[in-house]
Parts: sequence; structure tokens; C-alpha cells
Amino acid sequence: MEIKPVAHFRSPFKEKFGIPRQSSIVEEIHGYVELDRDFRREEALRGLEDFDYVWLIWEFNLNPSSASSLMVRPPRLGGNEKIGVFASRSPFRPNSLALSSVKICGVDYQRGIIEVSGADLADGTPIYDIKPYVTYCDSHPQARSGFVEERDWHTIEVRTESTEVETKLLKLLGTESYKALQLSLSQDPRPQYQKKSNPSKSYGLLFDKYNITFHYEEESLVIDGITPASI
Repeated sequence: MEIKPVAHFRSPFKEKFGIPRQSSIVEEIHGYVELDRDFRREEALRGLEDFDYVWLIWEFNLNPSSASSLMVRPPRLGGNEKIGVFASRSPFRPNSLALSSVKICGVDYQRGIIEVSGADLADGTPIYDIKPYVTYCDSHPQARSGFVEERDWHTIEVRTESTEVETKLLKLLGTESYKALQLSLSQDPRPQYQKKSNPSKSYGLLFDKYNITFHYEEESLVIDGITPASI
């Protein structure tokens, strides 16, 4: 079977670093599903206004390669314990395909665009299919969730280094995007191995048109700068 993208995603995240590890974790993140030319017709989206969520089937296109092992180390297990790839949500998979549930915020039938929130996709991600989320068969609130139930995921405090930095963030990003950035960072995007081996390391995150720099300090992530990104 040959498949081709039906759409591409538009997101404030320009690379995979910093994106929440699951969809719907940060509902404040807004993005756009932009249909490709062959599908950019009103009839392709007709009826979507009656649904609140959609499933996006997309590609981990930013990974350098597909899975080379059938065992992975989920961050939720501390990055040390291994589990089978098919018992995980690891982005390193045999076929590099992903599935995300996102909330519909609006549909532009003329331009072929679906505005969504809570997505965990980077800018430019190819989307191979879009399907409505249907509660009666897609929701299983009593289902077991394996190791996810056994290991809590704790968020981390996010603060700015100074009032000057916070003022600049608000001015350049706006209130809503700044909040989305804070909530995304509260998921602690740092690689597990660096949390212990190099806790004082500084990081840069491409968000919207800017490079956001931050570091770890006293059990918090501290945003210390925002500069225009050279992308």
C-alpha cells in the first residue's frame, strides 16, 4: 500500500524538542491542519462541525530513522527500564506512524483548514488521515493503562529569570502563547539521561518565531531569554 499526505500541520513548535509527549496534555497549544491541494475542497470537510475531536494519523518525520530495536525506554519509566515497542507510545516505531486526538476549535471550509488545540505535532508534520473521534466506541474510561497507571508523571515549576524577561515574553508571544509555552515546559522536555548527568545544562527551544532559552535551577525550569529564531 502506498500512502501520501492529505494535509500538513502548522504549529508553534518548529522542532520536536519541547512538544508535549502526548496529545491533549496541553490544550492551550493551538495549531492548524492544512489540507493539501488535492483535498482542499469543502466537501472533504463537510459535517466536521458536528464533532468536537478528531484523530490525526501522522508521521514521525523528524526522526532520523525508524526503530532499530523492538524494546524502548519510555520517559515515564525514568528512561532506564525497557518495554516492548508495541506496549509503548515511543516515536521510534517500525513504520514511524503516530495517532493523536485533538480538539476542533474551528473549520475553514474555503481554505481547507481545521484549527485544533492540544496537538503534539511539530510544524510541517505530514498527516495521512483525519477521522472523527466518536465517544461510543473511542472512549473507554475504565480501561487499564499498564505502566502509565503505576508511574505518575509530575510536572515541574516554570518561572522566568526576571520581570524583564517575562515582560519581553508577553510582548512578543502574547498571553495565550506564553501560557501554552509555560505549560509545555512544565512537562519537562529535558532528556532523562541529562537530568542526572548534566542538570545545569542550558537548553534552547524553537517556539513560534523565537528561540526560548531555559535552564534547571532549584527544582524549576527557568526561562532566561527569548530571541528571534534564525529559521
